[in-house]
Amino acid sequence: MIAREWKCQVPEVHSEGFTGYLHETGIKDSTATPGFLGAQIFRRSLECKVELTLITYWDNLASIKAFAGDDISKARLYPEDEVYELEPELTVQHYEVIEHQLSSKLQG
Repeated sequence: MIAREWKCQVPEVHSEGFTGYLHETGIKDSTATPGFLGAQIFRRSLECKVELTLITYWDNLASIKAFAGDDISKARLYPEDEVYELEPELTVQHYEVIEHQLSSKLQG
């Protein structure tokens, strides 16, 4: 399994709206791609901004390429990102998942 990590920052005022928009764009497109295994979004408050980290999980690099295009190190951005004053990282990181455990309390 491969984890794909992307980060961005948005002004606090746009945090909730952008999270919904992220579901309607990146999460929706990921979910529709064969080989997608799941996703997590992390939120961290900064001074007047919010940092969001999106981790998506994939069965292999070919599946990521089907979602992201030939250069899987480039972030996949969307036309309306600027509405949210998005400060995106333009590259993503990929990790081989070597351990995966969730407590039953977190799984359902």
